Amino acid sequence: MNALFESTLTSLPLINKGKVRDLYDVDDKHLLIVTTDRISAFDVVLPTAITGKGRILTEMAQFWMKKSESILPNQLADDLQLSDILTTEEIQEIDGRGMIVKKLKPLPIEAIVRGYIVGSGWKEYKKYGTICGIVLPAGLKKAEKLPTPLFTPSTKAEVGDHDENIAYEEVERLIGKDRATKIRDLSLALYNMASEFALERGIIIADTKFEFGEDDEGTIHLIDEALTPDSSRFWPSKTYKVGHNPASFDKQYIRDYLETLHWNKQAPSPELPQEVIDGTLAKYLEVQARLMEND
Repeated sequence: MNALFESTLTSLPLINKGKVRDLYDVDDKHLLIVTTDRISAFDVVLPTAITGKGRILTEMAQFWMKKSESILPNQLADDLQLSDILTTEEIQEIDGRGMIVKKLKPLPIEAIVRGYIVGSGWKEYKKYGTICGIVLPAGLKKAEKLPTPLFTPSTKAEVGDHDENIAYEEVERLIGKDRATKIRDLSLALYNMASEFALERGIIIADTKFEFGEDDEGTIHLIDEALTPDSSRFWPSKTYKVGHNPASFDKQYIRDYLETLHWNKQAPSPELPQEVIDGTLAKYLEVQARLMEND
């Protein structure tokens, strides 16, 4: 498989290039999402592709969207095939990284759910006893399971900008109280379903993010990606220990490498060495196999 850093489709008009996904217009009801092999860290798109990552993320997103249909509808469209909208050469170019979806109105927040205290949440807790302003019991340890999963939303930043945590009251202001309640409840329901499923397969979902969109009738759908190594922290339950930095099956591996460099976390970022590329892909493939095999 060749790396796909960016797609070059000409059969459809390009709408947007995000950090990882290229978005194309299909018709008045459909879009094409191409999940490239780009990867971002600290909200910066890295110059090195992880060959095959886009296919893994596409397959995992489709897997989780179908698995969560009892909770809410999703963006997947089943009335068109790639062969209906792309040439044979273009299908070969994206090579399993394309997903035809319904046109929906995205809601302007990222819905983050945290089940364990780690990362920026741990740093904040050590200073203030809170995560995203939510007061927590004293005495929690690094990587400890939270008493109950937390809904900690953030803004949706443009490429090159940083997402910012926002209070629940700000979500209500942005999308209204009823929508805010629905998004919070749906996010927690999705996390609880997925974390229980994953734990049976030896994977802890420490935290994850969801995105949502609405159709013309106001029905909320799960959109973008869902429960992938790009948007979640996956830990092996077998080696998990409270108080220690768990091993992970996600891009924390790349963040940890970048933290060893003298880099200011602003673009442009350094190239990744081949061993980090290979190690990242191996982690993505392993968590995909654990979660999707025999299901």
